[in-house]
Amino acid sequence: MTYRMGDLELGRLGYGAMQLAGPGVFGPPKDRDAAITVLRTAVELGVNHIDTADFYGPHVTNEIIREALRPYPADLHIVTKVGAVRDASGAWLHARSPEQLRDQVHDNLRRLGVDALDVVNLRVGGFDAPEPGSIADKFAALAELRSQGLIRHLGLSTVSAGQLAEARTIAPVVTVQNMYNVARRDDDAMVDLSASQGIAYVPYFPLGGFTGLQSAVLDTVAKRLETTPLSVALAWLLQRSPNILLIPGTASVAHLRENVAAADLTLPDDAVAELNTLSGTA
Repeated sequence: MTYRMGDLELGRLGYGAMQLAGPGVFGPPKDRDAAITVLRTAVELGVNHIDTADFYGPHVTNEIIREALRPYPADLHIVTKVGAVRDASGAWLHARSPEQLRDQVHDNLRRLGVDALDVVNLRVGGFDAPEPGSIADKFAALAELRSQGLIRHLGLSTVSAGQLAEARTIAPVVTVQNMYNVARRDDDAMVDLSASQGIAYVPYFPLGGFTGLQSAVLDTVAKRLETTPLSVALAWLLQRSPNILLIPGTASVAHLRENVAAADLTLPDDAVAELNTLSGTA
């Protein structure tokens, strides 16, 4: 089950590296060897799409990825994000000036140990929703680095339809990464828009934020299908639209195997209909 992102062939079930850092995505992990094992197991299981950012840690996840996987397999594609930095206390700070974005791209190149980045997502919104305003100068700075051969493809994170349209007047966009899951479906229109434009949609937070009632519905469906609630939630996303690619994160090999297994789960129509009611359930 793959999707072509530009000239890259990515598996639709990838891996998000954020949880490889310490608590709060800050500092080193408690067990670095375990983090390395998770990454190597992901690749052994056929995962060829790893999502990261140099502000995870900061620097921690990229350094662990490099230690675990370099020299990188030819078919492994690493997607990173720019637009933020961390301060000494671990706070997340916007860093979106053209100069800051250029510096972050070079930080990613250096710590990952690559000559060019497969995909760089410009993160411009808040944690869970876009922020209004033009992104032209920011995206143009990344487009310039793309023209220099330091970035192969460009994407966007936490953006509106208007910002996507603005970016596409500057350079091609291959992916949008916004918050979306089976219960949080505010971005339904963006899923459909990106699909119509041949753009991959990569939802972050695919397994979180469920209320007790929503979790109960997931549990019921999972028991009926003899699988897990997390697998059901991921399988729903894969069936929602063929342009959706997933990057669930975990620091556990057992959870990683569970997530990867979701790619082989086909939800019957009655289960999909039941899950579709979750977005209106408080």
